[in-house]
Amino acid sequence: MKNLSFLAFLSILAITLSLTNASDPSSLQDFCVAINTTADGVFVNGKFCKDPKLVTEEDFFTGGLHKAGTPNAKTGYAVTPVNVNQIPGLNTLGISIARIDYAVNGQNPPHTHPRASEILYVAQGTLLVGFVTSNPENRLISKVLNEGDVFVFPEGLVHFQANVGKFPAIAFASLSSQHPGAITIADTVFGSNPAIDPNVLARAFQLKARTVMDLQKKFKK
Repeated sequence: MKNLSFLAFLSILAITLSLTNASDPSSLQDFCVAINTTADGVFVNGKFCKDPKLVTEEDFFTGGLHKAGTPNAKTGYAVTPVNVNQIPGLNTLGISIARIDYAVNGQNPPHTHPRASEILYVAQGTLLVGFVTSNPENRLISKVLNEGDVFVFPEGLVHFQANVGKFPAIAFASLSSQHPGAITIADTVFGSNPAIDPNVLARAFQLKARTVMDLQKKFKK
């Protein structure tokens, strides 16, 4: 069974690699403001490259995905990422993976990846997953997944996973970017720094301003 799971995961990675060649190169950061001199520059769309003569096998390796993460108390999930920050050799390759652990009733709440599509493989447990299409339809595409199932989340669309089983769940996600980024909707909207004007959010969500301020207190970092 372990060998079968490993082969399935390798297949997922292979599919993702083929997907990365099907789109234009995307930004690897939230923005990149142009300047006329490099004196005040930080980096341009990624990382500086290491001299090839100094590259070793350790630049293409990391361990630890066999270890379970500790789900947070708020939403009951933990993500162990493997992107360019963990494996420098992923720079420019357009791919990354992550392990996701879900407590019973835990969830990876609605979020987006601004720079990547995602393919999710369920290694253990039962997950309710889904994504919502863009305006104006806002159609929910959702399915319950069991061990061995695979589901795809298109780039940029709001999506989620929730453990609906009786036991903890584990999934592995492969993403079509070396640094896909993540925007958790509730944390971003209600936990921004500085806070968004409550009146703006009250109208957007059709809530009372006091309710919005209470939510902002919950998500304040």
